[in-house]
Amino acid sequence: MKRNRYLLCLLASFFLLYYAVPRLSVTAEGPQGVFALAWLVLALFVIAGNLTGLLYHPKRPAKAGRPQSERFRKKTRSYMR
Repeated sequence: MKRNRYLLCLLASFFLLYYAVPRLSVTAEGPQGVFALAWLVLALFVIAGNLTGLLYHPKRPAKAGRPQSERFRKKTRSYMR
């Protein structure tokens, strides 16, 4: 389920980047240029985070072949005398 969320967020961030890059002026002076650079850096952080989550998603543990009654068996303690 998380994999689908990462993929959706990744596609949305690529769409926002595709839409915003032609409108941002990185070479502009003053606050406009700072905003453009900051927006692009944060967008790249979002893409990197979603790619990391998508690629390094932990695998589900393999199900053991033991019967269910053995999995929940109460452990007994033995004391040496």
